[in-house]
Amino acid sequence: MATRKNEGPSMIETFAEFKEMKNIDRVTLVSVLEDSFRNVLSKMFGSDENFDVIVNPEKGDFEIHRNRIVVEDGNVRDENKEISLSEARKIEDDYEVDEEVSEEVDFTKFGRRAILNLRQTLASKILELEHDNLYNKYKERVGEVVSGEVYQVWKREVLLVDDENNELILPKSEQIPSDNYRKGETVRCVVHSVDNTNGNPKIIVSRTSPVFLERLLEEEVPEIADGLITIKKVSRIPGERAKVAVESYDDRIDPVGACVGVRGSRVHGIVREMGNENIDVINYTSNIKLYIQRSLNPAKISSITINEEEHKAEVYMKPEEVSLAIGRGGQNIKLASMLTEYTIDVYREDVDDEEEDIYIDEFADEIETWVIEQVKSLGLTTAKQVLNAPRKMLVEHADLEEETVDHLLEVLKAEFEQE
Repeated sequence: MATRKNEGPSMIETFAEFKEMKNIDRVTLVSVLEDSFRNVLSKMFGSDENFDVIVNPEKGDFEIHRNRIVVEDGNVRDENKEISLSEARKIEDDYEVDEEVSEEVDFTKFGRRAILNLRQTLASKILELEHDNLYNKYKERVGEVVSGEVYQVWKREVLLVDDENNELILPKSEQIPSDNYRKGETVRCVVHSVDNTNGNPKIIVSRTSPVFLERLLEEEVPEIADGLITIKKVSRIPGERAKVAVESYDDRIDPVGACVGVRGSRVHGIVREMGNENIDVINYTSNIKLYIQRSLNPAKISSITINEEEHKAEVYMKPEEVSLAIGRGGQNIKLASMLTEYTIDVYREDVDDEEEDIYIDEFADEIETWVIEQVKSLGLTTAKQVLNAPRKMLVEHADLEEETVDHLLEVLKAEFEQE
């Protein structure tokens, strides 16, 4: 028996629009269409298992057939799955009991609500599919550098959109402090993480991650991209300073020189990209003493004592080298500790009045341990060194409250007044 196809141009055109907008392949689109039809049929008839749904993407049409079993008149218990003999013979006059009747369903006759339900179901399924595709796409790109156009700037985050109009979130914590974002400008960052809570992917990007600096170096230094030089470790204080440890697998290649380039040509663009963040590149070595010494450049070290179990290092140097080792605001020693993964304590070699001086560790019963550690981080290890240091330096560089500094000085002064 010849059947008439349901010509549903408005719906098929809508499906085509979804395909163009969402970049969904034809096979997947057909599958989504079939599932959407079945979803609506199941709601209308209680079950879709006896329906055949055929979508023809080539011609832009579809067919729906319902299959029912012929039963004696008056014995129809399920109108969706059974049809009376007299009704069946209206379709074909030779049908008999227990035969199967396949009848085309005109979906458009189900009314506006059914069609609206179909559209909503389709839209929901395609949105879900799009979310899955987006999550899978960016999950594989974690650690890659991407570009996005600034779409909206808020206090706590910046919304970027990529070239496919996908949303990327750049939180305040992942922004370089000196960055200033304007709508419409292009921003480069690294894919930091992808969250898929409740099936709604959230792509977090970063400009402060050490991985961002790694990827930029890979782009600028061919020897890294070719595997001749390896980046062993990166530590950053975003927008301020960074240290990069590199190693060469070819004795003919100077890894530091290759990364920096002639007159800094290779790192210049990276420094500018990262808000004028100074980049120190050092030669990696498995000799931890030498590694720590290199990480504290430009300071020169007299001697080092290593505690490998606790990952601690005591570094001794001349007084004039201490400030270089610590760096402005403690940046140099902090980055060195991050790079080597060792807690580094700097001690000043002081030959003057050594016998009369007292190590500040001995005041632990009167001064809190964390205060002592903050002071020692400045290279001040004895009472007289602390007393001779400017009060302003103790407040600002050791990051201590003024009242805490005053109490510290009072305790130390009292000790020598007693003597």
